[in-house]
Amino acid sequence: MGTYARVADLPLTIGGYELEAIELPLPHFTRVSTVFHLRGAGHEGVGEDVTYEEGDQRAQLALGPVLPLAGEWTVDTFSRHLDTLDLFPAGPPERPPSLHYRRWAIESAALDLALRQAGLSLAEALGRELSPLTFVVSMNLGSPATVEPVERWLARDPGLRFKLDPDATWTPELARALRATGAVATIDLKGFYVGTPVDLDPDPVLYGMLAAELPDAWIEDARVDERTMPALDAHLDRLTWDAPLESLTDITDLERVPVCINIKPSRFGSVRELFSVYDHCAENGIAAYGGGQFELGPGRGQIQYLAALFHPDTPNDVAPAGYNNPSPPERLPGSPLEPAPSATGFRWEAA
Repeated sequence: MGTYARVADLPLTIGGYELEAIELPLPHFTRVSTVFHLRGAGHEGVGEDVTYEEGDQRAQLALGPVLPLAGEWTVDTFSRHLDTLDLFPAGPPERPPSLHYRRWAIESAALDLALRQAGLSLAEALGRELSPLTFVVSMNLGSPATVEPVERWLARDPGLRFKLDPDATWTPELARALRATGAVATIDLKGFYVGTPVDLDPDPVLYGMLAAELPDAWIEDARVDERTMPALDAHLDRLTWDAPLESLTDITDLERVPVCINIKPSRFGSVRELFSVYDHCAENGIAAYGGGQFELGPGRGQIQYLAALFHPDTPNDVAPAGYNNPSPPERLPGSPLEPAPSATGFRWEAA
């Protein structure tokens, strides 16, 4: 039985829904996400819209709960119903990926609600065991970049490992200092972002230096072309993808079968598409690690739940939210996280 088939026929009763804004002021912008609260048959399901553009979030909140979601469904018939809806009735999103982000918010809330109505946890429904969850801390190192942020975190917890975002200020000396820590799990080259604050041009000199100086790290989202291939040719078994993957077809269409990929649930939009990706990876020996989208609410716990079910031992970029806070709390849980599922539903107790 495929993974999605284990939940597709769960009955789902939706009487209505509400929207809740969560905000985190940051130095250069305010992060806003929206929690969908789906209610029915005396239960509530939650999911988080991680759309990055504040204007898209504000427009949704101003319009309110206008989508026709109420009814008697199964998880699958509800998902097929969403296929027919415009999930941005206030106007199209600024960026196409937001279509999947909002879809994921609604579908994850529906899955949570259906499981609660059935008296099941997600782990029970899928017949899978939860394991302690390995996570890494994701960050950039400033500009010009220094090793100091990594050293500061390691002074708090020597067992931490990191997913780092290089930029053009990285030097061989910095890369060697990072290698000496033994704590770099992944370097994210962000070669597929266009028109965002985190774009990184595909520089073959930078690519070659990073690949050589950090030989034990996964190399995520390198743009492989005739210019960069000479720098990466000896490191193809360390390449992994994130941003280009929004469907199972995106994975099967890659030029080579990947050794490993970053699975961000919200990138895939629907539960059925996400679960088909998990099944494909298992069937084809593709390793995976989870990734986050700066969730502020229940969405963070949900991606931790999924990672603990499907790939708990890999460098999951799903650290507890406190690690992303500009002023991190004094006490933070270390890696691995002990499983913290709710008794029913698709919920993870906040760490």
